[in-house]
Amino acid sequence: MIKNHIVTVVFIATALLFTCKSNKDQSTKTPQKNNWVKLFNGKDLNDWTIKIKGQPLGENYKNTFIVDNGVLKVNYDEYNGIFNNSYGHIFYNKEFSDYKFRMQYRFIGEQIKDGAGWAKRNSGVMIHCEDPKNIGLNQNFPVSIEVQLLGGLGTGERPTGNLCTPGTHVEMNGELFTPHCVNSSSKTFNGDQWVNLEIEVRNDSIIKHFINGENVLTYSKPQIGGSVDYNEAYWKSKAGTPLKKGYISLQSESHPVEFKNIEILEL
Repeated sequence: MIKNHIVTVVFIATALLFTCKSNKDQSTKTPQKNNWVKLFNGKDLNDWTIKIKGQPLGENYKNTFIVDNGVLKVNYDEYNGIFNNSYGHIFYNKEFSDYKFRMQYRFIGEQIKDGAGWAKRNSGVMIHCEDPKNIGLNQNFPVSIEVQLLGGLGTGERPTGNLCTPGTHVEMNGELFTPHCVNSSSKTFNGDQWVNLEIEVRNDSIIKHFINGENVLTYSKPQIGGSVDYNEAYWKSKAGTPLKKGYISLQSESHPVEFKNIEILEL
């Protein structure tokens, strides 16, 4: 009888030990699953590469991208009022495939004088970007999926978190979507208020845009396709190829814009 009690106690103790270890392992893993990582440290641009049209890779032409008080700013203070189609992008130095990306942005000030009309209070986050090392000297935009950011113009509706597709296509409602841009269901944000953006990217499957926590656009199957302004023969030969991963970049399109709290959660 005593022997049976001893066996029972040992069994229970072993079971408890296993349960505790299992719970400990799970508690250790859970925080890692929710480990958002800062892509922008608020101090410098050491983890980023700049490419501006007409300039060599890595050249921060006229200090377009600067860091000030923890904010990454796109500014044109040294342009002397002449933009000259100097479209720019700043790329984080790592590719991503499955992730959630989030940040805050806002438009400030006035557009540089010769900026295009469509570029007023206009910027974007480019995801699944081509390698910046392969971008042509005078190429306007990287082949990518653009999460377009727009600010209100004071009157009328102008949603943000839209989709544009430089050199790419996606599927919407089960069909190939080939127009260059489509609006989201977001409201319009006027003035210089900060707006929260989150993007959920599932490889070459589903992509979702969120503005201030609200899902405003969903599409799927990003792929190569459509017109490009550089290396056309190469990209045409890749038409229909799924976009499974790529770089993330932020745009400079002639209107001052600020970004902060830029983070990623790999899934």
